[in-house]
Amino acid sequence: MNALRFVVSLVTKDNDFQMEQASAARAAAAGLGVEVEVLFADSNAITQSTQILKHVQAQPDQRPAGIIVEPVGGTALPQVARAAAAAGIGWGVLNREADYISEIRKATKAPIFSVSTDQREVGEIQARQFAAILPKGGAILYIQGPSDNFATKERTLGLNRVINPAIHATILRAQWTEESARRCIESWLALTSGRKVNVNLVGAQNDAMAVGARKALLGVAHPVEREAWLATPFTGVDGVPSTGQAWVRAGTLKATVICPPSAGEAITLMAQALQRGLAPPERSYIGAQSYPPVERLSTALVG
Repeated sequence: MNALRFVVSLVTKDNDFQMEQASAARAAAAGLGVEVEVLFADSNAITQSTQILKHVQAQPDQRPAGIIVEPVGGTALPQVARAAAAAGIGWGVLNREADYISEIRKATKAPIFSVSTDQREVGEIQARQFAAILPKGGAILYIQGPSDNFATKERTLGLNRVINPAIHATILRAQWTEESARRCIESWLALTSGRKVNVNLVGAQNDAMAVGARKALLGVAHPVEREAWLATPFTGVDGVPSTGQAWVRAGTLKATVICPPSAGEAITLMAQALQRGLAPPERSYIGAQSYPPVERLSTALVG
C-alpha cells in the first residue's frame, strides 16, 4: 500500500514562522510515515488557489489524500475547499476561522477541519506586554499585517480589548516580512521628517516586521535620534526558537509571543482520520504564551 500523500500550502518563504510551519509539517509527516509536499504562494492568493487546484484537478491516482492550507487572502478559499471535498480530498485550514467547514463536513466523509492559534489571545498577550513595559502609558508604533488577513484582525481585536487606555498607538501596516516593515517605516519617517517624534515602544504583529522596523529606525542618520531608537523596546509575535526567541535573548527584541506551529498538528489529525478513522474536531486551538513571561517584563525598568 502506498503511503498517504499530503500537500501543505503556506503563505511565503520570506517569513520565519511560515518556514517553521513547513518544518513542523515535514517532521510530523516523517514520524507518521506519510509523504508531504510543501508549497509556498509568494503571498499571492491567486497563486495559492492555482497551485492547490492543480493538485485537486489531477488524475485520481495523482491527487493527494489531504490538503492543508494557511490562506493568503481574506477568505479561506471556500470554492477550492469544496472542490477538494468533492474529489474526496481531506482539507485542513491553518490559523483561520473558515465558516464553510461545518457545511462541508456534512456533505463528505473526507476529514475537514481547522487548527489555529487563538489569535485574539495573541493580541491580548501583546497588550499585556505593552502595559508591563509602559506601566504609565505612552506612545507606540503598532505595525499590523495585511488588512484582509484573519490574524491581523483578530490580534488587533484582542489587543484593543485589554490595552491600557494610557497607551496611544500610531498604526502602520506591512506584509508580514522584514523587508515590507523596513519600507513601511522608511515611508513613515519621510512623512514625519522635520517633526519631533516621541515613541516609547514599537510593537509589531510578528517578529520579522519588528526586526525590519528596528533596522530601518536604527538607520536614522542623526546620531541623537539613532541613540533614542536604540533605547526603544521592540516587540513582536511568533516566537520561533531560532529567531524570535533568540532575538529576545540577544536584546534585539524586548519580548515576543510564542505561537506554536499548527501545521504539524494538522498533519497528525489528517493522518489519524485517514489511517485510523478518527474524526478530527471541527476546530482545534493552540495556546500562545508571552516570552519572557509578562511578570518578568513588569519588573524590568525601561527608559
